[in-house]
Amino acid sequence: MPLTNSTQYVLVVEDDRSLRDLYRSALSATGHEVIAVEDGLDALRMVGNRCPGAIVLDMVLPGLNGREVYRELKSNPETSHIPVVLVTGGDMSDLPLDESACFILKKPTTIAQLLAAVDTVLGREARPASDP
Repeated sequence: MPLTNSTQYVLVVEDDRSLRDLYRSALSATGHEVIAVEDGLDALRMVGNRCPGAIVLDMVLPGLNGREVYRELKSNPETSHIPVVLVTGGDMSDLPLDESACFILKKPTTIAQLLAAVDTVLGREARPASDP
């Protein structure tokens, strides 16, 4: 039985706490429900519990790295449809590129780039963040 969502959320997978908090705050400020985790195993557990509308996936993670998480998601028919925004600070030449990796952002990325990528993969019109 395919995974479903009652409400779409964005799963942020980032091991750097300050970036994870920044991404969560920015996405929340534009109306997204956000769940943030710090490693690949937690990401796969979260997806197994509740399917996200999109995933922001850092490529360098403790435990399972982003490449392994991405490979696992795309090999499973229940999760292969989830759009993924890959975020990397490293070499981009050997990233797992296919039609389902909708965006690749190079660190340091701007919040505007992140928001635009997530809104695009979710089929939403990009909206500016609210003033605090």
